[in-house]
Amino acid sequence: MFASLLIANRGEIAVRIIRTCRTLGIRPIAVYSEADRDALHVRRADAAFAIGPAESARSYLDAAAIVAAAQRAGAEAIHPGYGFLAESEALIAACEAAGIVFVGPHREAIRAMGSKIESKAIAERAGVPVVPGYHGGAQDAPTLTREAARIGFPLLIKASAGGGGRGMRRVERATDFAEALVQARAEALAGFGDDRVLLEKLITAPRHIEVQIAADRHGRVVHLFERECSIQRNHQKVIEEAPAAFISAQQRAALHNYAVALARVIDYDSLGTVEFLLDNDSGEIYFLEMNTRLQVEHPVTEYVTGLDLVEWQLRSAAGELLPLTQEQITCTGWAIEARVNAEDPARGYLPGTGTIALYDAPAGDGIRVDSGVGAGSVVTPHYDSLLAKVIAGGADRELAQRRLAAALGKFTLSGPVTNLAFLRDILRQRAFSAEPLTTGFLDTQFPGGWNAPVTAPETVLLAALAQAMLMEAECRDSPWRSLGAFRLLEAAGVRGESRVVLADAGETIHEISVRGRNGSYELECGAHAFAATARWAEPGLLCVERAGHSQRLAVRRNGDLLTLDIAGAVVTLRIIARRETDAAKIGGHGDHRITATLPGQVAEVRCAPGDAVQAGDVLVVLDSMKLLHSLAAAMDGRVRELFCAVGDSVEGGAVLVELELVEREPAADASSATPE
Repeated sequence: MFASLLIANRGEIAVRIIRTCRTLGIRPIAVYSEADRDALHVRRADAAFAIGPAESARSYLDAAAIVAAAQRAGAEAIHPGYGFLAESEALIAACEAAGIVFVGPHREAIRAMGSKIESKAIAERAGVPVVPGYHGGAQDAPTLTREAARIGFPLLIKASAGGGGRGMRRVERATDFAEALVQARAEALAGFGDDRVLLEKLITAPRHIEVQIAADRHGRVVHLFERECSIQRNHQKVIEEAPAAFISAQQRAALHNYAVALARVIDYDSLGTVEFLLDNDSGEIYFLEMNTRLQVEHPVTEYVTGLDLVEWQLRSAAGELLPLTQEQITCTGWAIEARVNAEDPARGYLPGTGTIALYDAPAGDGIRVDSGVGAGSVVTPHYDSLLAKVIAGGADRELAQRRLAAALGKFTLSGPVTNLAFLRDILRQRAFSAEPLTTGFLDTQFPGGWNAPVTAPETVLLAALAQAMLMEAECRDSPWRSLGAFRLLEAAGVRGESRVVLADAGETIHEISVRGRNGSYELECGAHAFAATARWAEPGLLCVERAGHSQRLAVRRNGDLLTLDIAGAVVTLRIIARRETDAAKIGGHGDHRITATLPGQVAEVRCAPGDAVQAGDVLVVLDSMKLLHSLAAAMDGRVRELFCAVGDSVEGGAVLVELELVEREPAADASSATPE
């Protein structure tokens, strides 16, 4: 086994790999970009080396910088994690030249499976069925357009070298194909350096099921059962589980056999995942792709098998035999994983950024949290939005689901917007438990898009009470700070009144009137009101009594964020200053400004000052967290001013384009026309 290992990654996966290093007595070495100088994975490693600026192309995607860091550190091996250089032939070549072991499969396997076009041809030779479509070498637009017409619509355009939904477009009509092809190719080239694409018939009711495999350098190949990954947004997984529910024994066996057969054909020798589509309508199974690396969702397999997959990966890379034979590997219980992302599901999953003010991960029986962040961590637009993974396991699927829902409810993560409420809502859907999942699950359950739930009135009132009492405590030593609250009024024997304004996760504004004196309070918010007595049992622990009922609330405030833990349910609200609410009543800029919906880099500018535009025209394309976002005009008009150029880094909310209305000249009055 290796004495030292450099981890060529960041975030939760780097922290996860460090954990196995500790178990095996391996010295873990981290690398970091300028943006990650103080990141959690840097603090957890024994040593850390800077590899470049925040931009991933000049740091985590720089194979030469990675290998140079490994040489300086004296690392015997490099683990690439997932993403970045995990499936990079360039990194393997650099490792070979430097005499450093690459923790992953041999270069030919990565090359074969790295191209969706080539991998499908290999799958067909191995007897594994593939989705009908086009995966030929001719990549000119006329050929692709002709093949699209042959396949029929709807169809999918996929980047040959892609993954994670990047470089993928769903095309419903022939008239949309040309623009979708341009976007898919641009995203593929930016993300993978390869703009080749393939076309696939769209399976209308598919399930995404994958099989975990492991192989060594002595010819052994085993499967570690399957995972269900059908709940996805924008072709990226949200919730995964092992094993898969609602499939027959015959389908399960076929999935396992296909995966092992494909691995054997390419002489595979590491950890990998073979992904399939299962057509719910026909029951047919189709090969999708093979990922020649560790998967984000590997913890659910670890739970049901009791194995450490990172350890298996390291042992294989070190030339050891697989620890177990196929007959010795068992699947026991159930596990479900939820990906906690810095994103806003109510706004099309736009990425969130900012500093994490409050962080408290759940714990308990069957609960595991793999995280790359903590309080004080800064979430930037330079990398993907994954912050942490919450994994819950139990004897059966129902118990795992209950445990996961409870754990997500106890997770405190405040600062950047997250999808925690969205994840909880998914698990509450009856369809999650009652029927086979499909990749269209989210569209079916939330047909108009997901909306953040409005916080319950009772919770809002309790939060306002906590905020009022915090204000009161702050003013106790300095009466001059109490102006606007009610301490001076109370001292004068008058029942004072203050106003607390809070915003919930859905940005619904709540204005609460709080009247109180000597620990007795009356609160009112619209049609909802209650009276209560309250006291601080200790700092951060509020005791509230009302209507003969007593409850204890854990309260934390950080800046303008107020977090309450009420009987294990965590809710965070934002404290709104009066000037902010007054400004909100004034109104915005209207439709004449195109603003950045999120921080990122300008990838394309499709207009110039003076250009005439129509509502719906894409004017700017923004690259954020490895995805392209099109910004379109909301009105007909003319470009008055352009505030950005390709390559510019912009903040969320920045004005990029300003439009102006074009006054139409009135039609000439026929009655006043002078005849020639």
